[in-house]
Amino acid sequence: MGKILVIRGGAIGDFVLTLPAIRLLAEDLPEAELEIMGYAPIIALAQAGGYARRTRSIEYGAMASFFANGAKLDEELCRYFAGFSVVVSYLYDPDHHFRDNLRRAGVDTLIECSHKVDDRGAPAAEQLAKPLESLALYLDGERSAPKLEIGGEARREAEVLLGEYDQIIALHPGSGSPYKNWDLAHWTDVMHRLHERHPEYRFLVSTGEAEEERVAAFFHGLERFQFPVTPANRLPLDVLGAALVRCRLYLGHDSGISHLAAAMGVPSVVLFGPTPSAVWAPPHAHVAVVEHKSGLLSAVTVQEVVETAEELLAQGSGTIR
Repeated sequence: MGKILVIRGGAIGDFVLTLPAIRLLAEDLPEAELEIMGYAPIIALAQAGGYARRTRSIEYGAMASFFANGAKLDEELCRYFAGFSVVVSYLYDPDHHFRDNLRRAGVDTLIECSHKVDDRGAPAAEQLAKPLESLALYLDGERSAPKLEIGGEARREAEVLLGEYDQIIALHPGSGSPYKNWDLAHWTDVMHRLHERHPEYRFLVSTGEAEEERVAAFFHGLERFQFPVTPANRLPLDVLGAALVRCRLYLGHDSGISHLAAAMGVPSVVLFGPTPSAVWAPPHAHVAVVEHKSGLLSAVTVQEVVETAEELLAQGSGTIR
């Protein structure tokens, strides 16, 4: 098979949900050398998790010519792309300029995959792996759940952040879309109730760059309580993943960090609405989805979240779905 290149843009959750497809390539074509091109902070997860021998950033000026009709193509990139037996692309290419330019560069086998997931279709990981059936690769149910293991320097950095604490509950109170965010006052109430029942637990609260202003107000509101909190602001994703695996429980919304926590094997309570959980929920046995039949996230109650969290904490490893 030679060398295979997977090109994946998109956000964190999109990438994590593509990991089963990448693992399918790696496991069913073990003789092939697999490389991943994407956004550097995100593809670092794949490299840390052992999914690819090499990665390459897509944020490279010369790449722009590959999205223009009839442009002069960068010679080094042409040689690079031509060195792969198969290129699997999840890039948005409505005018097929990228496809045509890859062929001009010497790519013989290109598998074009939709960058979007159909909200009315099969679970997202299955949709993203479907195009690989053209290579006679089929994603079975057992392999549809993304999995990650992170060690090395990222784990050492996580150990420095968390110290000797081993009773930790992680919370990511944001997401990439405001309409998928639960009220911050509800999260404060959840933390308060869990702290009252389990004062031995420390909270690890993670935030991303786009969420800092919103979550700053959240941290300010926590000051009147005596919560032991470790902030995890804009951590590299591989370090955050290594920190999450130290946690007994994760709480969050339909977000990329929730998919990361699930892939790391952390028992998780994930709130959904209005996005369909049948498509987007992490397909892991240790993930408990909380949603309202109306589809409204605002209709989810604090009591439901606390009760679900208590169940997972009581089970230890978590088996609710």
